[in-house]
Parts: sequence; structure tokens; C-alpha cells
Amino acid sequence: MTRLVLISGSLRRGSLNSAALRAVRRIVEDMPEPVDVASLPIGRIPYYDGDVEEAGMTAAVQAARALVANADALVISTPSYNGTVSGVLKNALDWLSRPTGTSPLTGKVVAVLSASPGGRGAADAQPLLRDVLRACDARVVAHPSVAIDRADERLDGDGEMRDPEVLAALRALVGATLAAVARSGRGALSPSAV
Repeated sequence: MTRLVLISGSLRRGSLNSAALRAVRRIVEDMPEPVDVASLPIGRIPYYDGDVEEAGMTAAVQAARALVANADALVISTPSYNGTVSGVLKNALDWLSRPTGTSPLTGKVVAVLSASPGGRGAADAQPLLRDVLRACDARVVAHPSVAIDRADERLDGDGEMRDPEVLAALRALVGATLAAVARSGRGALSPSAV
């Protein structure tokens, strides 16, 4: 079974990026072939500190590394904080990139999207996130940018993202991600299933 891990770059309870990932989860759960989906709560990961790493990784870091290592692909949704990714997301990626040579991000298929209440949908954070992922030797999914603009206006009364235009873009991104997994030979899905 293919395993996807969803990572929101925002800790806020009403996070638009977390809402986008809940929509991704619903899309994946409605697929004909089963896909295991988990979320990585990056707020539990401590600030990166080389001394802590040297003394032994915390339980939260070990759990995050294990979850990512066992995944076939990641789907990361990022806000834009001053034109870049959030500090908490960068911190999580820094931990996941360590130690050198044993990173669970190496060769991992990763899809990127973003959401914000602004008119650009946090698109300015995506190139920087892609650069960080490439520096970690991850395999970033080649796909047109999914940047959900005015995301707060696209939520329904329950705070869920059900806007048809957004769902179509997310379905296409999920399809591209699963196709990349199939091409890599890691997942259980065949290319014809995406």
C-alpha cells in the first residue's frame, strides 16, 4: 500500500494550509485503490540544536524521522511568512535532513502546495521550499504550482476546503504525486491507477 505523509507548515488551529491538507486526505481516501495517509505534527519537534542531536534525538524527532522514512511520498503545504516558509517547517526539515547521509528525505517524493488569504496564495514561499527540499536530496514532484489564493473565502461553514476549483487542482497534484511514486517503484500503485 502506498503511504503518504501530510505536513502543514502552519501550527494555527484554523490554518488554511491544514484545511488544504484535509482536502488532500479526503481526495486520497476516496480513491479506488487504498492509500495510507498520516499527518506529521511538526509543532512537537524541538528547535534544531546540534548538541541535542549529538546527545541523542528526542522522541518527537525520532517519531518524525520514522514516519517520513516509512512514507512513499510527502505532501507539504506552506504559508508564506515574509516571503519564505515558516520557521517551524524549516526547523522540521532541518531535523529530517540530519544526520548527513542518513536523512529520510533522501530520494523521497515530495509534493508542494501553499495557501493563504492573499491574492498570491503564498506562491512566493514555494520556490524556497523546493530549494530546501532539493538540498535535502528529495525528489520534488514536477507539477504546475498549486497556490490557493483567498483560501479563507474558499472554506465552507465547517472550515473545510470544498471549492471545486481548489479540489480539481489538489486532485491533479495528488495524481502527479502518486504517478511519481509509481515511477520510482516505491509504492503499490501502478501508473495506470493515477
